[in-house]
Amino acid sequence: MKSEILTLLREQDGYISGQELCDRFGVSRTAVWKAIKQLKESGYDIEAVPNKGYHLAGQKDVLTQNEIESRMNTKWIGKEVYYKDITASTNLDVKKLLEDGAKEGVLVVGGQQTQGRGRRGRSWQSPPDTNIYMSLGLRPDYQPDLAPMVTLIQALAVAKAVQEVCDLQVEIKWPNDVVIHGRKICGILTEMSAETGYIQYVVIGTGINVNIREFPEDIRTTATSLCMEKQETVLRAPIIAKTMEYFENYYEKFLKTGDLSLLLDDYNQILVNCNTEVRVLDPQHEFQGIARGIDNLGQLIVEKEDKTIEKVYAGEVSVRGVYGYV
Repeated sequence: MKSEILTLLREQDGYISGQELCDRFGVSRTAVWKAIKQLKESGYDIEAVPNKGYHLAGQKDVLTQNEIESRMNTKWIGKEVYYKDITASTNLDVKKLLEDGAKEGVLVVGGQQTQGRGRRGRSWQSPPDTNIYMSLGLRPDYQPDLAPMVTLIQALAVAKAVQEVCDLQVEIKWPNDVVIHGRKICGILTEMSAETGYIQYVVIGTGINVNIREFPEDIRTTATSLCMEKQETVLRAPIIAKTMEYFENYYEKFLKTGDLSLLLDDYNQILVNCNTEVRVLDPQHEFQGIARGIDNLGQLIVEKEDKTIEKVYAGEVSVRGVYGYV
């Protein structure tokens, strides 16, 4: 009920009466009062005025299960949401939930991670109550070799969500780094449990720099956050909900075709590498060329100096711009 009350309070320009809430949910005035009291204790600024009712006075960066649920506008993604103030890893949490029978689309959000990881086992900085740490669980019925494409889908979803919620120009550095002004704001780690020709589950872990203002020295010149770009505190829950909304839409398109063909235009439009010179750092052979976007499988199309085309698979190499990180 608390999630629904939050939604109603946001939709009201003025006040909503206690009796209206009682009628809406079929509960007593005492039950409504208790729910409002608990929401206030969670950090919400809710005004209670006699003969008028309740009013949500201000927007604060409150992150709770009720807050996330109240903003979710999806069909099946994120219908089962868990929030933890502190956790070792949201990816580990989702794996356990899936192994215990959780439905596809289960979402875990953490206020802080103590064992956050990035690609290749690198640690991921997870300070408390500042950023977004979330993991989404899927139960696909496609072949394991298609699973890496969901990482690109999530990158696109994050970029579109941040662009819409924060009104910032957001781009993607192939394959899945989300960047603003050439600096990274998001990391994505996708993990899969599979047997031969069969996927048990896929977990997509996402970390977004939201309200962090200081970075370790080794990434200070390549990372940024939404609050640093906006010069104000940014609400995390709307970004989570909007990311899930975009992901659901893009993922369903992917399921229809089994590739990224229906997402190419959206992805390539914000691909910072597109039509720029890149250096491909392949252990076998390093080469330079012009990136021409991605193909239906998410491979980067690179036109070499001799006009031949080489396709770069996300899992094999990393691409950095010739003139810096982007």
